[in-house]
Amino acid sequence: MDTTPEPDGGFDDLLRANKRYALSAPRGFDGIAHEGVLILTCMDSRIEPLEMFGLRVGEAKILRTAGSRLTQAALAGMVMGVHKLHVKRILVVPHTKCAAASMTEEEMRTAITEVSGVDVGDFEFGVDPDQLDRLREDVDTVRSHPLVGPYATVGGFLYDVDTGLVSHEC
Repeated sequence: MDTTPEPDGGFDDLLRANKRYALSAPRGFDGIAHEGVLILTCMDSRIEPLEMFGLRVGEAKILRTAGSRLTQAALAGMVMGVHKLHVKRILVVPHTKCAAASMTEEEMRTAITEVSGVDVGDFEFGVDPDQLDRLREDVDTVRSHPLVGPYATVGGFLYDVDTGLVSHEC
């Protein structure tokens, strides 16, 4: 498979790969979560959320944010998942060795300003080195949300990128 990046930053390589994928892409799914699962995890490319829990296409809804943080968009996805897509269990799953847990907001702002040459001002990245405390806060927020908590079981987990194991944290 040729995945050589386009020299001009184009997308032709990815579109070629998509044509190959389309030959065997899953079809005929109705869009609901057949195992009643929704997973909020990180955008990190080391994470395969379905495989992590032995799930297949069509069995779960997947939301991804930097650091697996609960954002307004992720919360909206949870509400829709619970009320329209048969979600009954929500897993919030950050991971070890996460860039979003490696520094404070100020450190992230400084790092991005240095790399980009653009002052990021007070932009909020949602990073926090106290990863497990933030996980507990996010899980508590989801559990106590009136449009989610009464309708779904919510748990916080940590994925270890070195072992592939998930631990139940809250």
